[in-house]
Amino acid sequence: MNSLLVMVVTFALYILAYNLYGKKLGSKVFELATKNITPAEKHNDGVDYVPTNKFILAGHHFTSIAGTGPIVGPVLGVIWGWVPALLWVVFGSIFAGAVHDFGALVLSMRHDGRSIGDITGSVVNPRTRSLFFLIIFFCLWIVIAIFAILMANLFVQYPQCVFPIWIEIAIAMGLSWYLYEKKGSLLIGSIVAIVLMYLTIWIGLYIPVALSKATWMIIIMIYIFFASTMPVQRLLQPRDYINALELGVAMVLLIVGIIVRPLPIVAPAVVSSPSGAPSMFPFLFITIACGAISGFHSLVSSGTSSKQIDKEPSALAVGYGGMLLEAALATLVIIAVTTGVSKEAWLTTYANYAKVPTLPTFAEGGARIVETLGISRAMALNILAVFMVSFASTTIDTATRLQRYVISEFGDSIGQKWLDNKYIAAGFAVVSAYLMAFRGSANVIWPLFGATNQLLAGLALLTITVYLAENNKPTQYTMIPMIFMVFMTTWGMVANFRNYVAAGNTLLAVIDGIIIVLEVWMIVEAITVLGRVRQGRLDQPNVKA
Repeated sequence: MNSLLVMVVTFALYILAYNLYGKKLGSKVFELATKNITPAEKHNDGVDYVPTNKFILAGHHFTSIAGTGPIVGPVLGVIWGWVPALLWVVFGSIFAGAVHDFGALVLSMRHDGRSIGDITGSVVNPRTRSLFFLIIFFCLWIVIAIFAILMANLFVQYPQCVFPIWIEIAIAMGLSWYLYEKKGSLLIGSIVAIVLMYLTIWIGLYIPVALSKATWMIIIMIYIFFASTMPVQRLLQPRDYINALELGVAMVLLIVGIIVRPLPIVAPAVVSSPSGAPSMFPFLFITIACGAISGFHSLVSSGTSSKQIDKEPSALAVGYGGMLLEAALATLVIIAVTTGVSKEAWLTTYANYAKVPTLPTFAEGGARIVETLGISRAMALNILAVFMVSFASTTIDTATRLQRYVISEFGDSIGQKWLDNKYIAAGFAVVSAYLMAFRGSANVIWPLFGATNQLLAGLALLTITVYLAENNKPTQYTMIPMIFMVFMTTWGMVANFRNYVAAGNTLLAVIDGIIIVLEVWMIVEAITVLGRVRQGRLDQPNVKA
């Protein structure tokens, strides 16, 4: 199969899905209307609630959801063959992931910008709020741990990317000062920031920084502690913006490279029993989370993006469109890791599931594509390495800040006000994540992350389904992917539990077991409410659509 053909066909499907399926959901299911007041319009405070142009917000939303997840998952997922991996990315994103992100965004807009976990307490019942928050806590715990491992691995593998990554902090803070303090031009600031960023990438080739993985883990944990407690506009917001520019450049380079030199896909179409890998069912649908469907996205949709929607119809571009853009990135990743080498070399790389070098495999594959544009291999490799670390840092920064919020909210619910202290909450988030990261490798923890993340997606879809049912709206668009995700993730989590017990990994086994119990409990609560809705025993909907 030709890589250019794959890219053209899949990108065409994403465009069609947006204009047909996405717009149908917006008009017929969620009934988006300009006349409805959004939280950003209602609470416009210039800080958290800010009506934002839909294209600007879509870019911000995309960078928030698109960390290294749509890279690691697809890289691992093609071990079962590039066809099932690609099919899951394409159709999973269209009918599940984009619906999930879009629905969570709309639900939050209709509930005054509240988080999906908080909304569950209103839509289902108060008990499920606590259950959902606990699941979110475990999910974020795993996210912080696994992305810290991935960042440390990349620093060790590509010491030339260290300088630009840490200098980016200074560039981001300088951009913040220029825009907020000096009221400078966004265009000028953007040009200067991206030029400086790529200059540091070139300089990094000549000043590699080599430290051990253990040292990098400590440095990363110290960094995210301070990053999660700083004012968002000082570092995270401008860094997120710079990463958006960086991502745009990287994706354009990959797309143009594929057009200039289309390569055949050398990976097997389907592999039924790859060495060291669990079964395709259910683990393909767990391994490839971001890029197809990711529960983490519901936290972003209902956490920050819902507070910046200018008009209700803009939610289509942000929620549904943002997810399809991430699917496009996952598609490029699949092409990058399945082309440009001999079949024998590919089979050697994927000889054992537990030993697949996920991010380096993409970096090498992406560099081969970028090289076709006349860029040196060393520079191409560093561009891809910096791109991956930048987005891993975006994910871990966001996850740590969200975890701080969750810990504080949980403290309030149990009467422990001392957890409101941002330094205590952030410290607990960082130390607990470090202890988990210390216990295993990325490939060992990834199945637990994938399962928990996908479970969160299934439960978010469950909440959206209950909301639609209570407001007499069609539920099949969210219920079908919800049933599929809950079934697959439950299957996967039970299998993970057995594997962790057999391997003697007590910590991961206990976490997995607790999450299974919380899941079953929440599902029973939601089914009870749905049954009452179907029987007409609820007097009125919680929130009018």
